[in-house]
Amino acid sequence: MAADKLHPDQPPVEHQINIELGEQEAQGIYSNLVIISHSMAEFVLDFTRILPGLPRARVHARILMTPQHAKLFWMALGENIRKYEQQYGEIRVESQPSLSGSFRVH
Repeated sequence: MAADKLHPDQPPVEHQINIELGEQEAQGIYSNLVIISHSMAEFVLDFTRILPGLPRARVHARILMTPQHAKLFWMALGENIRKYEQQYGEIRVESQPSLSGSFRVH
């Protein structure tokens, strides 16, 4: 019998997920450009780093998500940006030209 049925007056216990962070992943990867593409079934996020004076950028991480997880990610990121700006002030973004069509994937 489930624990919440034994004690109906107590709120249900939420399940905790333990997330393991390996030593290499804990160091993180810096990215200053994300290339996003999608199909009907998935979103693909390619995290790259562009350095001044270098004509190439290497994909350092590729993340694939279902459309539902992509939207949940977008919502969570938006919420965290809102909290950041409440604490530290508005994040200013300079207008940048579109990169559409200005790069080739090798």
